[in-house]
Amino acid sequence: MKNQTILAKDAPAAVGPYSHAVLADGVLYLSGQLGLDPATGALPETVGEQAEQSLKNLGAVLRAAGMDYCDVVKTT
Repeated sequence: MKNQTILAKDAPAAVGPYSHAVLADGVLYLSGQLGLDPATGALPETVGEQAEQSLKNLGAVLRAAGMDYCDVVKTT
């Protein structure tokens, strides 16, 4: 089976030479997400706001792959 690269339009662009996620044999492998606001590129002021935004960004990547938070089985 061919790997599928996932790029989410609602998440900030990757900072390095990688993609948001790769779907391989039915398993989605996501890269870490910063707490950057995808609309402005700004980093929120507090750690709590940054954490909340990074989880929203992960959700955007999941949605781009046709998945949701309920599909997550492991995090590291």
